[in-house]
Amino acid sequence: MSQNGVLLELRHVHQLYRSGERTFTAVEDVNLTLAAGEFACLLGPSGCGKSTLLRIITGLQPPSQGQVLYRGVPLRGVNPQATIVFQTFALFPWLTVQENVEVALKARGVPPALRTARALKLLDMVGLDGFETAYPRELSGGMRQKVGFARAMAVEPELLCLDEPFSALDVLSAEALRGELLELWTGGDIPTQAILMVTHNIEEAVFMADRIVVMDRNPGRVVAEVTVTLPHPRQRKSPEFLAVVDQVYATLAGQTQPEHLEMGSAPGEPGRTRALPHISINDLAGLLEHLAEGSGGRHDIYRLVDDLGIDSDHLFRLTEAAELLGFATVAEGDIMLTPLGETFAEASILARKEIFATRLRRLPLFRWLLALVRAAEGQRLRAEVVQTALELEFPAEEAERQLETAIDWGRYAELLAYDEGILYLEPAE
Repeated sequence: MSQNGVLLELRHVHQLYRSGERTFTAVEDVNLTLAAGEFACLLGPSGCGKSTLLRIITGLQPPSQGQVLYRGVPLRGVNPQATIVFQTFALFPWLTVQENVEVALKARGVPPALRTARALKLLDMVGLDGFETAYPRELSGGMRQKVGFARAMAVEPELLCLDEPFSALDVLSAEALRGELLELWTGGDIPTQAILMVTHNIEEAVFMADRIVVMDRNPGRVVAEVTVTLPHPRQRKSPEFLAVVDQVYATLAGQTQPEHLEMGSAPGEPGRTRALPHISINDLAGLLEHLAEGSGGRHDIYRLVDDLGIDSDHLFRLTEAAELLGFATVAEGDIMLTPLGETFAEASILARKEIFATRLRRLPLFRWLLALVRAAEGQRLRAEVVQTALELEFPAEEAERQLETAIDWGRYAELLAYDEGILYLEPAE
């Protein structure tokens, strides 16, 4: 065992990649340790580099800068002591359940008799005894993911990495599989010495992990760590559990900054171009209407997930949009409507459009977009020209999302029109 029982250490890890002529930072200066006996979780919004870190940790890709140590030795290539379970089931459809588990052992040169014995033992352990000869198409999503877990554990990894392993499952299957994995882990029924899980589901992280490493995006980085000392099995409705959930939500939500910091800068200007949260206006209006009902416009953010029936990732995008537009402020895990947000929530359809248009004109990215269209010949501009310009600020996929969001918001506010790939100004604008 390495010094102090540390299995894994990341030292100043960065991950950079190029898009056209521009270099983007996916992960910035991440330092992380993982000890034997620990179940840790990388938690953060989509796009914060969680899965990228997992690939770096398992050796599937090298970091652009920094160092990965396993048992104190610099990692070179794929880590033979680690295995990974992805959110997609990644089973071979032409192999039976047993053959899918054995394939990992065959790749490591394990003799056939030992392969069979170990595969059967693991399938029994994860509750798939009797399904050895079934094919993946005959199984439910939860059962297919159990095969994935059995295959990952067949090679008896010291470090088991989980990349959102429950996100593709229905609610009941995911809940059952979480409980079963925890039972195997806490009962010492698997040889794995540490588990590192990636998720954006806050309740899932608090339910399972001993330590939560909170990440933020633009660029992806570690912003906090939360230790969870609650004993297993954890009770989701207990005050102690909810207090930890509230603490994590508060950490991720942060605190509303002064307007010039919240809005960022426009493309081509000094400073960071603030991305538009990818949300629909209807969803934002629904959030503001809910906030306007009772509680003096102040709500615990973590309670809104159940109240609105959305996941935490979607909720954080909505609260970010509400902050950016000046409709709400966030502090200490609570969200509060501003007077403008209250006015918007209570306004008529046309009045909402006018309020939204006024706020939209203040956003640097949208001001830049309107100026581009005004300067174009006949005040008509091809959308692909805008996307090319946005790709100087964002990766190509994000640039496409930014353009889509800007068009949706601009059309709602009746500032922009869009037809067959052409952007142009509304007559009043």
